[in-house]
This record gives sequence, C-alpha cells and structure tokens, in this order.
Amino acid sequence: MSDSQQQSVLEQLGGVSGLVYSTLPVLVFVPANSLWGLQAAIWTALGVAAAILVWRLYRRDPIQPAISGFLGVGVCAFIAYRTGDAKGYFLFGIYASLVYGAAFLVSILVRWPLVGVVWGFLNGHGNGWRKSRAAVRGYDIATAAWAVVFGARYLVQQHFYNTDQEGLLAVARIAMGWPLAAAAVAVSVWAARRADRLTAPEPEAAEEPGTATDGKSAARHAEDPTS
Repeated sequence: MSDSQQQSVLEQLGGVSGLVYSTLPVLVFVPANSLWGLQAAIWTALGVAAAILVWRLYRRDPIQPAISGFLGVGVCAFIAYRTGDAKGYFLFGIYASLVYGAAFLVSILVRWPLVGVVWGFLNGHGNGWRKSRAAVRGYDIATAAWAVVFGARYLVQQHFYNTDQEGLLAVARIAMGWPLAAAAVAVSVWAARRADRLTAPEPEAAEEPGTATDGKSAARHAEDPTS
C-alpha cells in the first residue's frame, strides 16, 4: 500500500479532522442531558452534527463521511427518544460493534479475511492475494485486530449500558473509537503492504546468458557472411 493510497483511504474516512468531528456529538450529548434533560440533549447532538455537515460543505471537504456521521447521530438520537433514556443513544453503536466483530471473525474462519477482500476491491487487484498463504495469514492477523477492536467495544460498552453509567459510556465510546481504529488501521497497512509485495507480478525475465552475445554475433554474420 503506497503512501498516496493510504492518504486516499484516510480521506474516504473523512481525514483526521473527520475522526475528531465524529466525537463532538457524543461530547455534548451527556452534559446536555445532565443539565437540561434528554430532549435538549438530543437536539444539541443533532445540532452539532448538522453544524459539522455545513462546515465540511463550506470547506469543500469530502462530504460522504459527514453525511454518514449525521445519519448515524440521527439514528442514535431516535433510539434515545424512543427508549426515553439517555443510554439509548449508545445502543446502536454497541450492537453495531457486535455485528462488525462477528463479521470479521467469521470471515477469518471461512478463509476470506475481510481486510484482504476490502483492500483487493479498493486497489483493483481483486482476490489474487488468496494464492499466497503468507498473504492470507497477514490479512488474517489484520482482520483479527479489527475483530478484537469491535469485540472490546461491545463488551465494555455493554457493561456500562447495563449498569446505567452514561458518563462512562461516553468516555468508552470516545476512548475506544478512533484511537483503537488507528491501531487496527496500522496493522491493516502492514498486512496490505506485505500481501502486495508477496503477490506482485514477477518482472519479465532478463535475457538468458549469452543471448546478447549471440545477437551481436548474428548481426556481425549478417554484415560479413565470411565471418
């Protein structure tokens, strides 16, 4: 994976600023709920998400991450509204982590590690990496890293949800968000670079020894048939 390809993937995720922006609605939701109640907290989180969307539009930043973030906050706010409880805001993320973790784990078991599948699609190389056992093992490790990240998020946040600790839920959501994702991305980059190196097409074989000499001899013979 080249540096330009890594930058492209990061841009699709919204860049470093996008990762930081994604924490802001959570940061305002919990204190707003404590100060003004659930309804105010919901509207505050939605307002912050909308402001981020408008700001990214103004700056002409990649818009897809901002739209996805706004819709995500909308879903979380709707669940909190329907449950009538502030901790409901975190419910979607908790079970999304469970589903993602299970998907990554299953992909390893069926020998189609998701990191390899996704990277093969993004770089246009398809599934050629599956021909190399070493490349598959590397992608297994990277996929396992993501499974651990999502599994840890689910277990920790589910515990705080069950014990009605909204404050710690917010802390866990942020602390186990992009910092852990960054670590998993680093492992994925290592695996992708390793797989690309292992499955790169062999350079065309150089001329066999003596070929160049034979060619020169043939040219000389054409010029001087008596040689």
